[in-house]
Amino acid sequence: MTDDAGSRPAAWRDAWTEGGLFPTPPDDTADYRTLTYEVTGRIARITFDRPERGNAITADTPFELAAAVERADLDPRVHVILVSGRGKGFCGGYDLSIFAEHGDTPPETDPDRAGTVLDPVAQARNHDPSRQWDPMADYALMSRFNRGYASLLHATKPTVAKLHGFCVAGGTDIALHCDLIVAADDTKIGYPPTRVWGVPATGLWAHRLGDQRAKRLLFTGDCITGRQAAEWGLAVESAPAQRLDEVTEALVAKIALLPVNQLMMVKLALNSALTAQGVANSAVIGTVFDGISRHTREGYAFQARARTAGFRQAVHERDEPFGDAKRP
Repeated sequence: MTDDAGSRPAAWRDAWTEGGLFPTPPDDTADYRTLTYEVTGRIARITFDRPERGNAITADTPFELAAAVERADLDPRVHVILVSGRGKGFCGGYDLSIFAEHGDTPPETDPDRAGTVLDPVAQARNHDPSRQWDPMADYALMSRFNRGYASLLHATKPTVAKLHGFCVAGGTDIALHCDLIVAADDTKIGYPPTRVWGVPATGLWAHRLGDQRAKRLLFTGDCITGRQAAEWGLAVESAPAQRLDEVTEALVAKIALLPVNQLMMVKLALNSALTAQGVANSAVIGTVFDGISRHTREGYAFQARARTAGFRQAVHERDEPFGDAKRP
């Protein structure tokens, strides 16, 4: 603090983008396969960048997300982190065709991951109905993915998700870890895999929505709109799609007005309530049951159908009785 701080209005807003006590931003020029990263003013922007695949999650996504969040958390210029998706939607969930449709011919193994639980060949074998299933190998993989998403919750700085188009299945695992959600009115939000072959591994729905509304969605696999999400308290605000950017930018700009140390203290104080509710325990249980759901009789039948008829056709048949099936 300078000697003349008391004589100048709002002196605490000095060094708007210079980083205050830590003026040198981190020298990080990392490239990402699944997302882009940039800083404008006090806002770090993480944008999922696989629009041709609906920003579907790959094995790289959770680790790159965690790296980008840490990059923003360490950057003294950044006061708030905004997460969004490029293209028609935020995130369509996991790229499940890798295991559901092509489990017998998985993608080539990354040499750095060969022989580990991150090896897609090993995981494909662990999803083969003719082999013995190792539930802890399954858990070791999915729990690491969850830790990547949880970086958004455990970052010391506020995180905001901007949802448009669709945020379904694994996409909600990411969004629900953010401190705040802003959604376009017509965004499709939900976890249809609870109908077969999936349980929300991060276990956040009851914490974010309350018991009955979480059960209403997960007992049916139904989706709600962004407007409903705001009415139910899942999103802090919704807006017509054409105004989503405007509304979101106004919110993050207002958050960015606060000193970063204030934001950190408020977030840590409020997160203590979530911790007391047992968020970590919910994630363990959700991850275990997610693995089990893919190895039930019904789960194996769904996987077999996906391999035979294609993943989109299997999903169409899953959703058709509920009246919300897409054309395969």
